[in-house]
Amino acid sequence: MLLPPEEAQGCPHGCPLLEHVFSYLELSDLMRCALVCWHWNNILADENSEVWRSLCTRTMSDEALRSDILCNLPTYKGKLMAFQHALSSHDCSRNVYVKKNGFTLHRNPIAQSTDGARGKIGFSEGRHAWEIWWEGPLGTVAVIGIATKRAAMQCQGYVALLGSDDQSWGWNLVDNNLLHNGEVNGNFPQCNNAPKYQIGERIRVILDMDDKTLAFERGFEFLGVAFRGLPKACLFPAVSAVYGNTEVTMVYLGKPLDG
Repeated sequence: MLLPPEEAQGCPHGCPLLEHVFSYLELSDLMRCALVCWHWNNILADENSEVWRSLCTRTMSDEALRSDILCNLPTYKGKLMAFQHALSSHDCSRNVYVKKNGFTLHRNPIAQSTDGARGKIGFSEGRHAWEIWWEGPLGTVAVIGIATKRAAMQCQGYVALLGSDDQSWGWNLVDNNLLHNGEVNGNFPQCNNAPKYQIGERIRVILDMDDKTLAFERGFEFLGVAFRGLPKACLFPAVSAVYGNTEVTMVYLGKPLDG
């Protein structure tokens, strides 16, 4: 049982004891503990502490923790939050699955089908960033973007699923078109001879629910705002793919850095 805040604060060994107790708790419990008092919040503020390391190793696969998938997330808490926001194995086409690492989507070689997936968590406020990259051929259509819960995650044929209706917004990496409501909303990025996407290249997606915009970055280059006037709805990271056995990885980064 947890010590009362005043007892924990008065105990000279309060921090080690609480850290030991906290290391057995789940994420939802830790979030509530952080609201109890300044002392408990201060203990949990160290994102590389034993508390977060323990929860990280209990929750995530060794494969994910050893790989370079999470190389841009230096803390255990950051890695854990990325896993909580990863592509969903339950909110996706029946023709895809999320690999054991918890972050990579694999599309089965199904003919005449376009298949997608949403992230586990959607956003209705705040600013959020995540990285997406293809680890296999793009095929004729490969779209990244956002979608509501109402957007379809599978359809017949090889089409740009994200952006095919008013419930999703997408950037087709194959032809650099922006798509929404079944229409092409221009080329992206808006420059002459824009470079084509290269396999393994990480694209950073920036969703600003305060300004209602969706933007993209490549490497350290800000490519610009792709969509404005997004609705007041819960919007999820999403991808759609057509190439058999291709793989797509998504890693949530948290609040984007300015500048």
